[in-house]
Amino acid sequence: MEYDEPLFFKVMQYAANADRDVVDMVSGNPDWEPPEALREGLHDYADADSDQFQYPPSEGLRDLREEIAERRNVDVEQVIVTNGAGEANYLAMARALERDAGDEVILTDPVYPYYPGKTTMLGGEMRFVSTELDGSLDPAKVRDVASDDTGCIVVNTPNNPTGAVYDRETMEELVAIAEEYDALLVADEVYDHFDFSGRFESALTIDSEHRIVTTAYSKSMAITGYRVGYAVFPESLVKAAKTRHMLVNVATSRPAQQAVLDALQNTDAEYYEETRAMLRARIDAFTDALDEAGAEYSRPDGAFYVMARFEDFPGTLDNVYTLIDEAGVAGMPGEAFGESREEWFRFALVTPRADEAAARLADYF
Repeated sequence: MEYDEPLFFKVMQYAANADRDVVDMVSGNPDWEPPEALREGLHDYADADSDQFQYPPSEGLRDLREEIAERRNVDVEQVIVTNGAGEANYLAMARALERDAGDEVILTDPVYPYYPGKTTMLGGEMRFVSTELDGSLDPAKVRDVASDDTGCIVVNTPNNPTGAVYDRETMEELVAIAEEYDALLVADEVYDHFDFSGRFESALTIDSEHRIVTTAYSKSMAITGYRVGYAVFPESLVKAAKTRHMLVNVATSRPAQQAVLDALQNTDAEYYEETRAMLRARIDAFTDALDEAGAEYSRPDGAFYVMARFEDFPGTLDNVYTLIDEAGVAGMPGEAFGESREEWFRFALVTPRADEAAARLADYF
């Protein structure tokens, strides 16, 4: 089976090789500092006894899983610590498709490209549901395409790339559809700390054997390289997911898990509040510049991405390269996220130069 190289890598490589200064707004790599307690925990770990450098429990350090379980109000045995949200989503989608309950995966359009990639890798068939222009999802559209062949429904809230936040009513309806068709709802909540609307509702607040929640500390703690995430499975699905996790990865990095645990236990809410305030300011400045450029755009209610459309300048890969060469700004082509946003670009506001990038775009257009 052939797999396409993700466009992210092509764009980042092109920008890195450009003959001019380029503001990188391609990938969601946070540019702010992680919690201080995380650094301290990692330093302390370096002096631990050598037995602490050996394999951890495959499903994750017990103390970390207990901390997660208490915070999420679930049983500790439902929690599997994974190599980021990427592996958590893989385990969840694999579990959904190996149940012989259907091989179709319902995805939104626009969609984070790794979900279709995983669907292909797992042998599933994709069905797409278009979101509204503001990124909101009408569950009735999901119900229209759901069938007895539906094995999995994947949603991301707060959403990448639209910045939409799904409210409780939406999540309840999605769980109900999954239950009706014996499918699994996989709710990727990796941006849960970046809700600017107050409407975010975790699927974990809805009791069901038909939903799996995935997330990671990559974004909330600005540690995409640590690769510490987790999935919360219904009890009936945990055993098989743990086995697959062990066979694929053996375990997740022990020092990284311990550092995350230290950060969870010793970081107050102010850290996250300051990050949200900083991102709100970036969103304001960036969208103001898009107004100057005459662009149409979606203002995110969550996460840290802005999608924009410029007149007579569709969001193709070639035009992304043009913006790199002529404006000095690197974003992602809308075509990477599905058919419904082919005219758009996505910009990640995870650079202290977001204001500069916005001014460059305003000047260019």
